Amino acid sequence: MLKVLLAFTLATGTAAVLRDGRLHGNIAPLLTVPKVTPPATPVTSRNGTTLPSYDTVYMFDQLIDHNNPSLGTFKQRFWHTYEYYEPGGPIIFFTPGEVAADGYQGYLTNLTINGLIAQQQNGSTIVLEHRFFGLSYPKDDLTVESLSVLNIQQAIDDVEYFAKSVKLPMPGGDQVTPDTSPWIMIGGSYSGALTSWTMVTKPGLFWAGYASSATVECIEWFWQYFEPIRQFMPQNCSADVQAVIKHIDDTFTSGNATMIDEIKNLFGLGNVTHLDDVAGALRYNLFDWQALQPSSGPGLFDTFCDKLEVHNGVSAPEYGWGVDIALNAWGSYWTDTYYEILCGDDNAEDCLGTYNSSDPYWTNTAKGNDYRAWTWIVCNEIGLVQEGAPEGTPSIVTRLLKPSYDERQCTYWFPEIYPDGPRPPKTNATNSKTQGWDVAIDRLFFANGKRDPWRDATVSSDFHMRQSTSSQPIAVSDGFHCSDLLTNNNVDSSVDAVQKQGLAAMKTWLAQWTPSNSTS
Repeated sequence: MLKVLLAFTLATGTAAVLRDGRLHGNIAPLLTVPKVTPPATPVTSRNGTTLPSYDTVYMFDQLIDHNNPSLGTFKQRFWHTYEYYEPGGPIIFFTPGEVAADGYQGYLTNLTINGLIAQQQNGSTIVLEHRFFGLSYPKDDLTVESLSVLNIQQAIDDVEYFAKSVKLPMPGGDQVTPDTSPWIMIGGSYSGALTSWTMVTKPGLFWAGYASSATVECIEWFWQYFEPIRQFMPQNCSADVQAVIKHIDDTFTSGNATMIDEIKNLFGLGNVTHLDDVAGALRYNLFDWQALQPSSGPGLFDTFCDKLEVHNGVSAPEYGWGVDIALNAWGSYWTDTYYEILCGDDNAEDCLGTYNSSDPYWTNTAKGNDYRAWTWIVCNEIGLVQEGAPEGTPSIVTRLLKPSYDERQCTYWFPEIYPDGPRPPKTNATNSKTQGWDVAIDRLFFANGKRDPWRDATVSSDFHMRQSTSSQPIAVSDGFHCSDLLTNNNVDSSVDAVQKQGLAAMKTWLAQWTPSNSTS
């Protein structure tokens, strides 16, 4: 069953998610970085030595609890290559963050900024799986007791312990700790934020960092997620979506049962009990924006806008067609195509309803339920739930949704920690510790995209302007979410320019490194 909550996706764009043995779709955007498939050709070093394939899995003995090392260790997966490495070169570290690391082996290669830096600077590359995702489990389940060792600080401590303790599977791999070799941390989205947070809280551990679309500021009510979408989507589509959403909100708050049922039935959602679930489900069409990349071409988002704005073979003017045409076109798209993408054969209440607290969906504590692990972090520390904009601000999603909608669901997931009912995540404490938007650290390169829906949680936010400096550059492309991490996105000249700026910064900073600069 699909649930509209905590608005995050298990892959960029419309993802297929297996639940209860059936296929479901886009469960709303997570903060994950886009995947890239590594080449299938044999891997060879610069001297012609045949190396292990990119998909070779290594295991690291990571501490279960950094506050209590006596609890022992667990096996944390990582991937590694020294394809471009030469003695003295940097160690380039990356974690995909809140998702299984399978499929992210491409971040070892020059299909990504990671590999471009390694190629330029004679470095080796690493991908480390985040605790509680994929197969890297400190505990045997996802109960609240087990999840007590899942938090931002434990993730940061994992990075430090790995960097200082790992014996990399390459010649001299036991002699490249951060006190003897320059380490560079790279991340995107949540893992980009983790890059910033690690460099702030563990100064000197990494000589340099590259943070793409890094959501450094934790925000309880992140209505701004939809602002870049509203600003950069086709203006006729934006105008009509705003008009339809306002009409639905007005109708749903009017108390007119006949008109309310007409709208519910128009979208095939007649048996969905709660009106905020009905209106909130329409966010999924907007979440499809996060799938877009300069190299990917049109996606489901473009299909959605075409369905709204092309009527009888004619495209709408800039101000759109208006409520009557757009509402019916949107409803037809849902009933003819989109509902099946989201829910398959499930009935609408089972798929989209969020008020049945006894639903087994909330209580699945089995390993491998990555969404539960991520939700734990969201509910406790990060927030960033995407709802309608406040009154007085244009909104392309319903204003019926407020943070309380998602915070209520946190109590269903983890009732043990909410004895007094819903409460906000501790975003202020997280921002105070990590510096959030106000991060100030040397040799940290920020790369952002104007069209990134997460932009306003980054240092390129319209709501907290930061200046780029030589020691902490902020480079902005016309791209989308983490566009600069993938080299094929350099088809956009602005993304290409950001990548080149990042490479130049790394070249300058690595030229300044000596062992005496590093942490012990």
